[in-house]
Amino acid sequence: MAKAGFIPQKLKPWIEARKRYRLSHAQIQMARELGLNPKKFGSLANHMQEPWKLSLPTYIEKLYFKRFNKDRPDVIRSIEQMVKDKAARKAERKEEQVAETSVPHSTEQI
Repeated sequence: MAKAGFIPQKLKPWIEARKRYRLSHAQIQMARELGLNPKKFGSLANHMQEPWKLSLPTYIEKLYFKRFNKDRPDVIRSIEQMVKDKAARKAERKEEQVAETSVPHSTEQI
């Protein structure tokens, strides 16, 4: 069974980017839905050196509005919450499979 605080390797860059660039859970979710690469945020987040650029949170929000015509996602979930929900669904499926296999099948014929 997986550890309680286990975060998959492919989601760790998103958590690190959220901390490093001070992004909210909603902004990280928007960036993921847009298909942005968290490893490239450094080149997008240099609005101090290049004043003509938007700040990273503003840039993500503007792109999201342009693509989806709404300000924020309908349901906002953190990455940790998504991992927790996925683990719960997996545990439910496993319990259902165990319950199905433990029911003995009748082989008697009348």
